[in-house]
Amino acid sequence: MRGQSFLDDVNNQFDEAARFLPMQEGLAEKIKVCNATYVTRFGVRLRGRMETFVGWRAVHSSHWTPAKGGIRYSPLADQEEVEALAALMTYKCALMGLPFGGSKGALRIDPAKWERQELERITRRFTQELARHNFFGPSQNVPAPDMGTNETTMVWMADEYRRWSPNDINALACVTGKPLSAGGIEGRIEATGRGTQYALREFFRHENDLARTELSPSLAGKRLIVQGLGNVGYHAAKFLSEQDGCRVVGVIERDGAVWSDESLPIEDLKLHLIKTGGVKGFANVEFVENGASVLERACDILIPAALERVIHAGNAPRLRAKLVVEAANGPTTFEADKILGDRGIIVLPDLYVNAGGVVVSYFEWVKNLTHIPFGLMERRHHEASHQILARSLEAMTGAKFPLETATLFLEGAREIDLVRSGLDDIMRSAYGQIRTVWNSAAGLPDLRTSAYSIAISRCAEAYAATGI
Repeated sequence: MRGQSFLDDVNNQFDEAARFLPMQEGLAEKIKVCNATYVTRFGVRLRGRMETFVGWRAVHSSHWTPAKGGIRYSPLADQEEVEALAALMTYKCALMGLPFGGSKGALRIDPAKWERQELERITRRFTQELARHNFFGPSQNVPAPDMGTNETTMVWMADEYRRWSPNDINALACVTGKPLSAGGIEGRIEATGRGTQYALREFFRHENDLARTELSPSLAGKRLIVQGLGNVGYHAAKFLSEQDGCRVVGVIERDGAVWSDESLPIEDLKLHLIKTGGVKGFANVEFVENGASVLERACDILIPAALERVIHAGNAPRLRAKLVVEAANGPTTFEADKILGDRGIIVLPDLYVNAGGVVVSYFEWVKNLTHIPFGLMERRHHEASHQILARSLEAMTGAKFPLETATLFLEGAREIDLVRSGLDDIMRSAYGQIRTVWNSAAGLPDLRTSAYSIAISRCAEAYAATGI
């Protein structure tokens, strides 16, 4: 008998929330199923022979267009994983109020086994296949980086699409997560980690919610375990330790884990990881060969920031975190989620915490469609206005404007400032809606169910309006 899969987890979580919502008969099933999945098997001549690759692009929902979601390169990729991730993108975008349907893509490949120029040829062929079958384009389907891909991958895809559609003036908007020099936006690389920070800050602002964890009101001094020091985990750990005073005591990676009762130096650890490919050998810390066991160590906050399904029925009864913050997609199985709930461990769900990436991708997509950088039209105007206000205050008070705040106040907002401000605003607004449902008379059992219920309601409204 087949065990529960990642897709089963997502569908079970959907069903758990849908039972609280009145809907037209059959509509819940329509929202839940994936609209279409394209499977491609294409060949590329490499190293003197024809190599065949298999890839997928799933569109879970097109009630809003374009459909949005990353493309990952992984030797373990399969169709069920892609469809599960596409479903999460639908619900995530609906929850955050973004005008996107949900999509996801994958290529079954180990990027480490191919040279850069070979990966470029493979990526361009994959892009051709997606574009040829209308699973790619700024108005139809917009990928972004994911596991095994990066901004260079996105540049190759965008360039190939421009060759494919030379008359499309909005061609740059066909992907997000591009470097700044190729139409990207400041703050995109850090976006998911930054969103994790903003999500945690927002949770800590609400004393009634925080009281359920029995944590003290300040983030300062909180002991964190971070599973995965890739892009998401690194930025979350960096921002929370440097800006909020958290102590990252444990970091789990593929080759094991490192631990320090004081706090791990995240920048030095990241450099060591880049240099050696793992955390083993990092000086003056405890190395734990069985990295997964560190998930069960005592801490205030556990942040799974890498793979799916790392918290499962086998380890959920032994977790000793007071709060789980899901920076990864689907890190907790449906069964484990029930166990954590029964134990009173609060989970900030991936649907919300992990959304920073797609929020800032939305900003980049809008920037590419408008063909103008954020803040260009108003920055100097605001700067001049602030200068006038500062000089006026100095004249009225007879005191000089404080030097420690002058730079921040007197300069106009840069693109990165606007991106972070917009992300923070959306994260705050979304959590406000989630907690309202969670604390309502309806009595939804947890934050995840509350988040799903909001997302499903918005999808239902869109389907009712469009009939799609």
